[in-house]
Amino acid sequence: MNILDDALKRLTYLAEGASIPASSLEALMHADLMVQASIPVRMDDGSTRYFDAYRCRYNDVLGPTKGGIRYHPLVNGDEVKALALWMTIKCALLNLPYGGAKGGITVDPTQLSRMELERLSRAYVRPMADVIGPEVDIPAPDIYTDARTMGWMMDEYEAIHRRRTPGVITGKPVALGGSLGREEATGRGVFHCVMHLIEKQNLDPNDVTIAIQGFGNVGYNAAFLLAQSGCKVVAVSDVRGGVYSESGLNVQQLQDYKRSTTSSKKPLSNNSLNVSQIGAPMSNEALLELEVDVLIPAAIEGVITQENVDRIAAKFIVEAANGPILSEADSALAEKGVIVVPDVLANAGGVTVSYYEWIQNRTGETWSLEKVREKLSATMATAFNEVWQITETESCNMREAAYRKALRRLASAIDAHGDQRFFKQAQ
Repeated sequence: MNILDDALKRLTYLAEGASIPASSLEALMHADLMVQASIPVRMDDGSTRYFDAYRCRYNDVLGPTKGGIRYHPLVNGDEVKALALWMTIKCALLNLPYGGAKGGITVDPTQLSRMELERLSRAYVRPMADVIGPEVDIPAPDIYTDARTMGWMMDEYEAIHRRRTPGVITGKPVALGGSLGREEATGRGVFHCVMHLIEKQNLDPNDVTIAIQGFGNVGYNAAFLLAQSGCKVVAVSDVRGGVYSESGLNVQQLQDYKRSTTSSKKPLSNNSLNVSQIGAPMSNEALLELEVDVLIPAAIEGVITQENVDRIAAKFIVEAANGPILSEADSALAEKGVIVVPDVLANAGGVTVSYYEWIQNRTGETWSLEKVREKLSATMATAFNEVWQITETESCNMREAAYRKALRRLASAIDAHGDQRFFKQAQ
């Protein structure tokens, strides 16, 4: 199923439980703005290549839109719209003053040099320079982009507009106004959700086994923090495969190995973790089907489907990636009694600390790492407990509860704005 169709199908279904007006649902079924461009990039050999680039501002009823920019060969317009919709739900759920957005470029960044990556990043900003802005739409890192990428983009935006604008982008280098704690934020938010779930289930962290599909920035930080807290991380994987150890993996050793084998010519590449000295080789598909307490999909969307859902053996799933479980698999997991912490809650740590960065840029403040971590911990605890309370009072699962809270906030804001848009359309 098309990822956007699946996201809209899920939205329609979950909106029924939220009991929001039909007009509010209809408004949320459509993106406010979608920009597509073919951007030219001069390659190192002197040739020019064109790349498809996208930016979607999905809904700004709660404030300026917010969302990452990803570089990936499979990026397309429908995926970007779906991700922007989920960001809209996520920001509403976390009570952030943001709407949802997303962007991306259809590219395999591992095939580009550092200079080609910089030229590509700057070229992306040029057609988007009038679409983004600190009070309009604020990008951030996503798959295969990082603080360095955001620094290039901010520098290009400031050159175009001829003014200092640190608040236009978050997740940038600390030296350029980035926030301490931003790089680890998404993984730390996942960690908090796992620990809250363990607490709700009255489990001992030392008895909890965990498998993580995806060992990038999010997967690594979540794995490291969970291992530090006593949980046994028995399997992790990257794009090319994974490793398994029944007795638990040394997460830092894995990270050190991965960094040591990264080619200097391909700074964003993921290397295979199939090395016998660290653990037994395991495929991504097999990792998903392990008998563990907690499964954390932290890679890409659509990895748990109708085809493999019957083989999922984990008791709990915490969605660190966006949309890793297709809607068709949700009901099957519920029937099996699997508790799913949805992506709009589980991976919200990134946008939350991006919000903190935005505040610091606008006020001229610089927060300590301790303050950022404390505030993130409190925000994630509040959001998790609010969702959990809805599951108990309204007898629903966590995804249903999360959407109910978010959609009710969005519907209230849509109603509070009045009929201005209707009158404009009627003229």
